[in-house]
Amino acid sequence: MSEEIKVQDNEVNEGAQPEAAASAVAGEQAGEAAESVAQDAIDNLVSLKKGDIVKGTIVKIEDNQAYVSLGYKYEGTISLRELSNVPLENAADAVKVGQEVEVKVLNIDDAKETLTLSKRQVDTPRAWEALQKKFENGEVFEVVVSDVVKGGLVADVGLRGFIPASMVERHFVEDFSSYKGRTLRVKVKELDRENNKVILSAKDVLEEEYEQQKQKIMASLEVGQVLEGTVQRLTPFGAFVDIGGVDGLVHVSEMAWQHVAHPADVVSEGEKVKVKVLKVDPSIGKISLSIKAAQPGPWEKAVGQFHTGQIVTGVVKRLVSFGAFVEIAPGVEGLVHISQIAHRHIATPHEVLKEGQEVQAKVLDFNPAEKRVSLSIKETEEPPARPERPAKAAKESTHLPEPESMSFTLAEKFGDKLSKLK
Repeated sequence: MSEEIKVQDNEVNEGAQPEAAASAVAGEQAGEAAESVAQDAIDNLVSLKKGDIVKGTIVKIEDNQAYVSLGYKYEGTISLRELSNVPLENAADAVKVGQEVEVKVLNIDDAKETLTLSKRQVDTPRAWEALQKKFENGEVFEVVVSDVVKGGLVADVGLRGFIPASMVERHFVEDFSSYKGRTLRVKVKELDRENNKVILSAKDVLEEEYEQQKQKIMASLEVGQVLEGTVQRLTPFGAFVDIGGVDGLVHVSEMAWQHVAHPADVVSEGEKVKVKVLKVDPSIGKISLSIKAAQPGPWEKAVGQFHTGQIVTGVVKRLVSFGAFVEIAPGVEGLVHISQIAHRHIATPHEVLKEGQEVQAKVLDFNPAEKRVSLSIKETEEPPARPERPAKAAKESTHLPEPESMSFTLAEKFGDKLSKLK
């Protein structure tokens, strides 16, 4: 053939038209290209064997498996199980059409013209190496939650990564159903290659960011400053309020001016509240806040509400030896002295009153500046009527004889003896 080509070349050189010469050259080049493609296909067929790792492109997702083009005469397939280390419901959750993937050849079946491939077996060893570096460097990276299981969340990190429930948020989460498909920023908490265990933590990332933000905000806080915050969570001893990325504690005693049994009686989670900064201690990261101090006090509210001589209704809050304290408005207590409890004499207030009892009282003195109210219960009641004294019994007469009769009697009795004395 080479000789013919040479002859043809000579003929062309001697007398052929330029167009004919160009056509002959093009034909020769096309033939060489076709031979090259065919040779590449043969080379692929010869070199492709079980266990090889090759690159391909996802061309189709069907029947819950992915079809991959490897530049070979027939496509390879990746089953759902071999797509990922985490359980999948759909192949489209792991790959997309047009995506380039690296796969391992598991089986070649020329009779059926099929290639069985695995993406998972390529990802796994590389994932261990990548996660080990992230673990050593304390690196923060993003993962997508692929499943919600008992005890936490699952994410595909080339391996099955598990985020325990206690490591998802800084606060307690009761229901994780909304977390599926959510992107979280995590750190590797624990790696155990022997047991194929990867523990991730989103909470550690949040805690670090929170502490950084907390120190920054604490440096800007001033005692006495009034801020708006959001109630984050409630505990029996108080409420934690977010004041711009950090939480401060409102102790139950600082919830309201009146006594509060539980914070839930005053506020609820998510509620916006005004708080006053009571104390900032960066050394221990503690911020003390007060809701009641950010509001007008009860005595300030009481100005103009009460006046001397007014009859008010109140509740007995405390009984002491010298009287009773009666609340006449939230946070405003007045003293009923023991002498003002009843019209009769009593030894202790317990004889007449009990805590929690509702009573009416008269305002004897009201001094909001000194936070003092004097009250009287007895002046709201009619004094008991005095019992009538019985009439004095008339003195009985002694019926002493008249002088005359006495002298008569004496004369009669001593008449003879008197005549002898004459």
